[in-house]
Amino acid sequence: MEDTSVIYDHRTYTCRPGTIKKQLALYAENGWKTQRHHLGDPVIFAATETGDVNSYIHVWVYKDAADREQRRARLQQDPDWIAYLKLSAEAGNLISQVNKILTPTPFFPS
Repeated sequence: MEDTSVIYDHRTYTCRPGTIKKQLALYAENGWKTQRHHLGDPVIFAATETGDVNSYIHVWVYKDAADREQRRARLQQDPDWIAYLKLSAEAGNLISQVNKILTPTPFFPS
């Protein structure tokens, strides 16, 4: 049987009330293209509709922890990503970030 195991990097970002649209616009213009260049397409990138409506999530898939580490290291060294992080910090919209590494259960196809 072929090994198709992967890991998912689930990230939740919470914005100050009233700033989520500004933060997502900032990311769309300055971060999206660069992040996708290094990490590929996310499984999902979505704003929360109910509950904590000041948050958004994105989930990225990697072959394994080493793949994640290598791709994220390249991203962190990209001048365009560094510029985006500076703009995001200056905007001050984000108040928290929670990351979770998930592994699929054996009965769920990844």
